[in-house]
Amino acid sequence: MFSTSDIADYYNTTQNHYTRWWNLGETLSLHYGIWDENVKSFSGSLINTNRIMMETAGISMNDKVLDAGCGVGGAAFFINKMKNAEVTGISLSEKQINYASKVAAENNVADRVSFHIMDFTRTSFNDESFDVVWACESVCQATDKAAFMRECHRILKKGGRLILGDFFLTDDNREDRHSWIRKWCDTWAVSGLISCDAFTEKLKENGFNPVRIDDYTDKIIKSSRRMYYASIIGALPSEIYNLFHPKVSRFARKHYKCGYYQYKALKEGLWKYWIMLAVK
Repeated sequence: MFSTSDIADYYNTTQNHYTRWWNLGETLSLHYGIWDENVKSFSGSLINTNRIMMETAGISMNDKVLDAGCGVGGAAFFINKMKNAEVTGISLSEKQINYASKVAAENNVADRVSFHIMDFTRTSFNDESFDVVWACESVCQATDKAAFMRECHRILKKGGRLILGDFFLTDDNREDRHSWIRKWCDTWAVSGLISCDAFTEKLKENGFNPVRIDDYTDKIIKSSRRMYYASIIGALPSEIYNLFHPKVSRFARKHYKCGYYQYKALKEGLWKYWIMLAVK
C-alpha cells in the first residue's frame, strides 16, 4: 500500500520525466491522450481528453469545479479557458501546486483558477461547495476509493456531477500471469486497481447514480504505445543515470519501466480506459 506521502514523493520526483516525455510544458497534462478522427497530434490527443470529459460533464460558466488530483493544472486551465468556470485544483504534490500556481499568476487567472495541497479523500471544503468534481486518472491512486466517493458526495451540491477518466481492471478475478498490473502500479505509486463494475457498485453504495459510462480503450492505444516506445528508448540512459546517481529516488529510478508494463497489460486485455459520469 502506498501512503499519501509516497504519492506526493512520486510526483515530486518524476515531474521532470513528464516534462521530457509527455509534452508537459506545452499541454500541462499528465494523462493518456484520446485519439479520434479529428486529432492530428499527441498534444491534440491530450487536449481531446479534457474536451471529452468537459463535454460529458456538461460544464458551464456557472459551475464551480474541483479538480481532484489536478497535476500541474492543465485541465483546470482548459476548463476555465473554454467555459470561464471557476476551478479549484488540489494535489498532494507541493511541486505540482507550486508549478500550477505560477502558471495561473503568469496568465492572470489566479482569481478564477486556484491550487492547494490537499488530500482528495479529506478536504477542508464546506459541504455542498462544488457543482462538479473532476478526476482524471487520479482516483486510481486512492487506496480507499469509497473514501474518495464519500468526500465527493459531501462537497458536491445536490444534483452535482462527478466526472472521471481512469483505468480499470477488465475483470477483478482475471489471471495476470506476469504480474503486469502490479509491476505497473508499483511504478506509479498506485496501491491497486479495481474493475469498472466494482467501481460503479461502490458509487451506488455511496449515494451516486452512474448515468454514463464510456469505453475509450481503443482510443488511448496510441498514447499507450507512445509510452511503451519511450520506455524502450529511455531504458539504457535511465540505467546509466542510476549507476552514477545511486541516491536517485525510488520512483525516479524505475519510472521508465511504467511504459513497458502498462502496454503489456493492455495488450493482454487486463485493463480498460473508461470515462464515467455520476450524479449525486
